[in-house]
Amino acid sequence: MALTKEIMGGRLIGGPSFVTTSRMFMNQRLGMVKKNQFLVSPVLVPLQQIRRQEQVRRVVKGPPVAVISEDIIKANNNTILPGKAVKFKVRALVAVRNKHKEDLKETIVKQLDALTDSIIGRNVVLELISTEVDPKSKEPKRSKEAALRDWSKKSNIKAERVHYTAEFTVDSDFGVPGAITVSNKHQQEFFLETITIDGFACGPIHFPCNSWVQPKKDHPAERIFFSNKPYLPSETPAGLKALRDKELSNLRGDGKGVRKMSDRIYDFDVYNDLGNPDKGNHLVRPRLGGKAIPYPRRCRTGRLPMDSDINAESRVEKPTPLYVPRDEQFEESKQITFSNGRLRAVLHTLIPAIKASISADNQDFSSFSDIDVLYKEGLLLKVGLQDEIWKNLPLLKAVNKIQESGEGHLKYDTPKILSRDKLAWLRDDEFARETVSGINPVSIERLRVFPPRSSLDPEIYGPLESALEEEHILGHLNGLSVSQALEENKLFMIDYHDIYLPFLDRINALDGRKAYATRTIFFLTPLGTLKPIAIELSLPPAGPNSRSKRVVTPPVDATGSWIWQLAKAHVCSNDASVHQLVHHWLRTHASLEPFILAAHRQLSAMHPIFKLLDPHMRYTLEINALARQNLINGDGVIESCFTPGQYSMEISAAAYKNFWRFDKESLHADLIRRGMAVPDPTQPHGLKLLLEDYPYAQDGLLIWSAIENWVRTYVEHYYPDSSIVCNDKELQAWYSEAVNVGHFDLRDADWWPKLATSDDLIWILTVLIWLASAQHAALNFGQYPYGGYVPNRPTLMRRLIPEENDPEYANFLADPQKYFLLALPNVLQGTKLMAVIDTLSTHSPDEEYIGERQQPSIWTGDAEMIEAFYDFSAKIQQIEQEINRRNADPSLKHRCGAGVLPYELLAPSSGPGVTCRGVPNSVTI
Repeated sequence: MALTKEIMGGRLIGGPSFVTTSRMFMNQRLGMVKKNQFLVSPVLVPLQQIRRQEQVRRVVKGPPVAVISEDIIKANNNTILPGKAVKFKVRALVAVRNKHKEDLKETIVKQLDALTDSIIGRNVVLELISTEVDPKSKEPKRSKEAALRDWSKKSNIKAERVHYTAEFTVDSDFGVPGAITVSNKHQQEFFLETITIDGFACGPIHFPCNSWVQPKKDHPAERIFFSNKPYLPSETPAGLKALRDKELSNLRGDGKGVRKMSDRIYDFDVYNDLGNPDKGNHLVRPRLGGKAIPYPRRCRTGRLPMDSDINAESRVEKPTPLYVPRDEQFEESKQITFSNGRLRAVLHTLIPAIKASISADNQDFSSFSDIDVLYKEGLLLKVGLQDEIWKNLPLLKAVNKIQESGEGHLKYDTPKILSRDKLAWLRDDEFARETVSGINPVSIERLRVFPPRSSLDPEIYGPLESALEEEHILGHLNGLSVSQALEENKLFMIDYHDIYLPFLDRINALDGRKAYATRTIFFLTPLGTLKPIAIELSLPPAGPNSRSKRVVTPPVDATGSWIWQLAKAHVCSNDASVHQLVHHWLRTHASLEPFILAAHRQLSAMHPIFKLLDPHMRYTLEINALARQNLINGDGVIESCFTPGQYSMEISAAAYKNFWRFDKESLHADLIRRGMAVPDPTQPHGLKLLLEDYPYAQDGLLIWSAIENWVRTYVEHYYPDSSIVCNDKELQAWYSEAVNVGHFDLRDADWWPKLATSDDLIWILTVLIWLASAQHAALNFGQYPYGGYVPNRPTLMRRLIPEENDPEYANFLADPQKYFLLALPNVLQGTKLMAVIDTLSTHSPDEEYIGERQQPSIWTGDAEMIEAFYDFSAKIQQIEQEINRRNADPSLKHRCGAGVLPYELLAPSSGPGVTCRGVPNSVTI
């Protein structure tokens, strides 16, 4: 028989990749088919169903792999006597992903690895492990070790992906491989993407690895990878039980020591690394997490303590990376996108920093045209220095060359808010529209009682009653009384009184920071749009007779117009901080981290729930670590550019203690809590929206339902009976650890959902996937499109609104525009924030959107679930079409009209860059 050709990535024989081990068995099979003609009665199948079945068969078949060798065929041409095992060979196709760029050290080490691989056999070795146990040794059956072939020959291939082969020798009674071990005897790590084993009767067996494999010199233990066939713990084949437990034990670690960047250990710790007391008292920050200040836990790094505070973990400053488990770090294309954004941010903030350090006159925007020029020319460095001085400042000279190159490095992209109407930010209807279809659509609530009341302690914070009275709003209710407007659900509110007031004394004592605790009342017009009708501005009471509350209403004259604009700016400043610190960071980033850590520690990669959650955990630990390093740390971007300054994370922690509840994190529960909807079983999603034109809720309900239906199909497939949920030790350990360790400070709260039934599990998983995908997308990717124009969404205010007896009132009357601009962030604060939120609003080229998966055909070996996932993907595509239709509907005035931006933050797909749309699977930025 001619030697079978070895064709990488192709087959030479069709059908199953294993030739049956007995001709007699084959003859019996053929005879049976011939005799019966059909094993089942033939039926007519609809064409659509045939196509779907063919699609699933193609999915399960997976990518092409190496062909069967001649040895396999020879071995299987011999009759196997009963009780006598025959050795035969099977082939592995191994996909290794190359780096796009290598530094000099990596290139040298790569060449050394190729040399040692070819000369002394220091190579990559694999070993197959069967699902079966040897009856004599009681140990899992193992193949002989096999080395990857041609590593040295392929070391210079520049392709994104390089394929290698290995050949295993196994006995004919080996069974089905369920795991494979990998030993890297090279000097350098490599990224192992997939392994496909061909040569068994069951067809190709896929191992989706997607992991960095470290050298044995650094990590002596073999790496364990499991096939894509999912197993509940109780169903784990005997040959895999010990490996399943061993791999989880490896991922948990022992909770000791400083973590190396190459480690794959997941553990919990408190937020004790935000400050830097070694650099001075001004950088002392309280520990978040514990009885004093409750907070979710973060990934443990084990760094040594500070010199000045043994309870504070030492800082690692950029560009040195913070530890996260190796497989959680950004892949190369994502890292390149993020690094480019960081470089762009540095360039954008460099000139303002230079200008501010040279002259105090360069620190403020003097006119709105100063802001407009950022998008046309960038920040020009005009400081009036003499030529000879300029020549001696190489940094300034280099910056000048960059801006003269005309490549736009120092220009800002025009924010989307300016693309249709440059003056939209001034309009009251746009101010109101952004509360339901802007970057923070989750603070608005229906007003149930007028006037609103505080829940703070009156002994500390003064009278609970609001300063709002009926006379403030009566003229704006379209002829309705206040009680009628409440009864007809016409009044809505954004209330930041209670979350801000406890911090105002400290905030307003900071240099260049001034804030109120605001309440804003909106009326639902007959057109279905909202309009602001009153803003309450509160300060802590300074004494029994002090005027600590003030109400501003829509203007009737020029002076009132500027006061109204200042009041709206203060509302936006409150909103920006609560959005960033509570709704965005706390509710999607920080609160999810414990569930991700617990999933890796307690759910095997074989577990079907881990396979479901896996794409929704991608990159989150890395982006959270970067946030602790650069954004939420002491003197970081948030403290520098947002009004609360050094008290920012304490506000976030106060919200966690007093506001955050996991049982209210579903879209339905949140809408009901805020009074924006009521349960109604006659409606498509079981809810009736009391504000019908509410784009975030309308589109969100579509995505929530699609996620829920997908999760229900998946969960009921593996848990047809609730007793299976209760008896799943890994599942129960995951949820218990996420709650009792990851959310330790709130573990005794009575509102935590139980995990006792399939419905419980469906709800919990739907919430987690919703938060990681759609909720985060709605809160994140509009930051630059809406906040990139400082007057539209100032994150920091530097002036209170003057009253007639204030010394500044005369300056305000003399030049209200100048006063308004002086109240906004200065040039350095504004441009620094713009640069950062530009990066945070950017999709990377490797983004994976909802309804998509890496290796969609082999992420699981369960064909039924692959088919269900394709149904989910098709539903997501339908939702996108419906969102497009809604955005073109002129009756929906919160998303369609002259100068109105469409609401696309929940449109599922997107290209790379700042697009103001796209729903990634996970919190990736």
